[in-house]
Formats: sequence, C-alpha cells, structure tokens
Amino acid sequence: MSNPWRIYATLLLASAIFTPPPSLAMSPSPIFLLLLLLFFLFHGGQSSGFLGFGNGGGLGVWVNGGVGNTAPPPPSGSGDSLAGGEYAALQAFKSAITGDPSGFLASWAGPNVCSYKGVFCSSTEIPFSTRVVSAIDLNKANLQGTLPKDLALLRHLSILHLNGNRFSGPVPDELRQLAYTTELDLSNNRFSGPFPVAVLAMPSLVYLDLRFNAFSGQIPPELFAMALLDAVFLNNNRFEGEIPATLWNSAASVVSLANNKLSGPIPASYAGGSAIRELLLLNNKLSGCIPEALGLLSELEVLDLSFNSLKGRLPPSVSCLGSIEVLNIAHNELSGELPDVVCSLRRLLNLTASYNFFSGYSQGCGKPAGGAWFDFAGNCIPGRGLQRPPPECAAVGGDLSCLDVPSPRPLACGLPFGLGVGISIGGRLSPPSIPIP
Repeated sequence: MSNPWRIYATLLLASAIFTPPPSLAMSPSPIFLLLLLLFFLFHGGQSSGFLGFGNGGGLGVWVNGGVGNTAPPPPSGSGDSLAGGEYAALQAFKSAITGDPSGFLASWAGPNVCSYKGVFCSSTEIPFSTRVVSAIDLNKANLQGTLPKDLALLRHLSILHLNGNRFSGPVPDELRQLAYTTELDLSNNRFSGPFPVAVLAMPSLVYLDLRFNAFSGQIPPELFAMALLDAVFLNNNRFEGEIPATLWNSAASVVSLANNKLSGPIPASYAGGSAIRELLLLNNKLSGCIPEALGLLSELEVLDLSFNSLKGRLPPSVSCLGSIEVLNIAHNELSGELPDVVCSLRRLLNLTASYNFFSGYSQGCGKPAGGAWFDFAGNCIPGRGLQRPPPECAAVGGDLSCLDVPSPRPLACGLPFGLGVGISIGGRLSPPSIPIP
C-alpha cells in the first residue's frame, strides 16, 4: 500500500483546491473532511485514531471502534492518555477481584470500556469530544477482592457504588485524585484500617457511605469541614475516640455515627448555622451531659442518643427543637423530671425516653396529642406501670455538672452558644457573655 503520509499530503492539496476563501470558511472544507475520513476508513487496517473537528458542530469518529458512544481502544505507548488510563484502571480493578461467583465482570474484556456491565460513560468536550467513564455501579455484585490504586486513573469518575460486596483491606490513598467524585458508597463490605483520608481530598463529594465495614481509629475533624458533603454514614464500624468538635460546622443534613465505639461527651460548643436534620449517635459509649448546643439545631428532625451513658437532666434548649419529629434518648442514665417543653414540641411524633431514671413528667407528657407516641417504660415515675424497682431508683444520684441553674432571662432559641441559653454548674457550659435585652 502507498505511503500514508504521501496520501495525506495529496489530501491536503485537494483540500487547498476545494477550500473557499477564509472570509467564507467557518469550518474545514467538507470535501477535505470526506476525503480524510475515507482515507482512514480504507487505511484502517494499519492505523486507528480519533478524528475531531470543532467549531460548534464538530465531527468525532473513532476509527476501528464504531461511532458515537463507543470508547476508544487503549493507544499503544500512551498509558497516560485518557483512554489508555481508563482501560488500564478497569483492567487493574478486574485483576484485583479474587471472587466473582455470578460472573458479573464477564463483559469486562476488550477496549470498549463503556460496554462493561456496571460501567457508565458520559460525554466530555475537553480536550475533544469523547466518552469517559463517569460512574461505576457494582452494588450487590457479590465480588470479593481489594481496591487497586489504579482506580485513580478514572479522572472523570463521579459515582462509585460498591455496596453489598466482599471487598476488604484499606482504601488506597491514591483515590484522593478523584476530584469529580460526588458519591462514594463502600458500605456493606469488609474494608478495614483507619478512616480513608483520601475522602478528605475529594472536593466534589456530596454523599459518603462507609457503614457496615471494619474501619477503626478516630474520625478526622476535617470530615465535617467539607463544603459540599450532605450525607455522612459511618455507622456500624469500629471508630473510637471523641466526636470531633467540628460536627456542628458540618454542611451535611444527615450524619450517622451509630454503632461504633465513640466515647466522651457530645461536643458542647456551637457557633450556629448547622444544617443537620438527622443525627444518629446511638449505641456508642458517650458520657457526660446532653449539651445545650443540641437544642440550637433548629433544622433537626431526627435525634437518636439511645444506648449510651448520658447523665443528668435534659437541657432547657431542647424546647428550641421546633422541627423535631423523632427524639430517642432511651437506655441512658438521665434523671430528674421530664420537662413539659419536651412533650409539647409541636412536630414531635415519637418520644422514646424509656430505661432512664426520670422521676416524673408534666401533665402534657401524660397525654400525647395528634397521634404522637411516647414511651416512658423503665424509669422511676410514681404511679406509672413498667417502671424500675424502687431500690434501683434510690441508688441514682444527681450529677451537679448537668444541673441547670434557672436563668433570670427567657431562653433565646437560635442564638450561638453562650448567648442566653442558660447557665450550668461544673464548667461544662459557659455563662452568657452578651446581655439579651
């Protein structure tokens, strides 16, 4: 066959003959495009490549690979290219799988990565119009293996869903390069090691689900400083240590830290502006008082503090939870009288205060309105059934650090911590620093 570059030069000459003057030329000559395309089609046995032309309407054809939604084959000698990187990443992922009993990855062969089962592609215009891997959904594929660092080559990956598999080991630090990832779901696997710090370097992350794994160690404070993060599911792991004080700065609307080994007090400082609507801290080893800060979460709809070792009385700021619908404080060591302001919260549908040491409640708590359901079993309330034996109730003393001293001024809901939300003995809460008129 003739030298391809000689043919290419001939085509350029033909283009020059049939190309209109610059004043009329808005795009490459149609005849040139046709000739160039025919050249590649007939010469395709020895070459493959991408033909791309811009100026709005553009032409894009993958030679030797179909038209439109077909990904290019990995170019030889260009592993750093977009196509080669994606192909290499997915093949490395497949190689890291040690168990695939249902044959889920059987289609992961050949250069057309967009045809792989569970792989989804989308179009990009940079550096030229082509298809890139934008999502991987392998939920409940029953795969066993580890995550290779090569996944970081999927630079346009927006969604990575691996829920319900048997992946194990740590999450590679190299995944910090996934700058466009918005959803990361690694739940219901066997991942282990410390919190995957690669997550903290994903600026686009909106949804993070690490629940039902074996991650351990402390939760990094930087997690709750991520600007776009809206949902954080870390429950059912082995995280320990204290809850970061940055929790109240989180932009997330849902935070679940349940069923871990977290200890110490619930963060007390609050500067305002939290967007949390659902907060699940149940079944940890939390101790100390319920801080006033919790009552200042004006958007809070679901709060579950059950199965911890919290003591003392409910803070007066609980009356500020105007959006609360579900409040669960069961199985703690709370005491005193349950205030009427709790039971009269206008949106409250479910109040579970069972198995504490409450000694009574106001009249409003005895008659739930609007179909609400209250549970006071296992307390020390005289005249009510299913309560603790008197000896157990007599053994519980008050905790001075959680004893609120009545403030001479009314509670100011929605103000930052320390601005008229009450005074506490024991140094846990600070007195108001600015007078409330």
